[in-house]
Amino acid sequence: MLNVFARVHVNRVVQPLGRWLVARGVTPNAVTVIGTVGTVAAALWFLPRGELFVGTLVIWFFVMFDMIDGAMARARGRNSPFGAVLDSTCDRLADGALFAALAWWALGIGQQRLVGIAALICLIAGSLVSYVKARAEGAGLSADGGLVERPERLILGLVGSGLEGLGVPYALAVALWLLAVASVWTFGQRIVAVYRSAQQATPAGQA
Repeated sequence: MLNVFARVHVNRVVQPLGRWLVARGVTPNAVTVIGTVGTVAAALWFLPRGELFVGTLVIWFFVMFDMIDGAMARARGRNSPFGAVLDSTCDRLADGALFAALAWWALGIGQQRLVGIAALICLIAGSLVSYVKARAEGAGLSADGGLVERPERLILGLVGSGLEGLGVPYALAVALWLLAVASVWTFGQRIVAVYRSAQQATPAGQA
């Protein structure tokens, strides 16, 4: 959903940077890997230790690399099939590290069991949302859209952790439970979308 409203404005910022990096021989795949390694390392280092605000800022910095590698691919005028698979795989790895680290903090020194449960639901449901789309596309079906996609998951998770780090009461709990419910809903939406796509692809008389 966010893609429709915000991506155009974000692209105006990252496209010049993408062109600048391409002109200097940097590849989109290298930026993808750097962003993922930085996101995973920051999530697993800062968040379980309770350094939520600093961790959020560092993670957000590396998450923005995901926007840059796309801009670089557009600047090169071609998309690599390997690059697409690498980008999708790295997205899953980065998302998993973020919500696993939040669960680690909540179930550990944060002593917030319900927040930890919400983080685990976000982790599982978010992975399923992405998996349904990938599996559907592999079968020639459609599973686009839904209430929350990756940008929304990252924004809610990071805003919640950042505000929690600043001492705002219940910020992370509210953010993660909203995201957990929305992610489960989105999973259901995509299953329905796949079912409808399959029905439309089935020839009459073979349903």
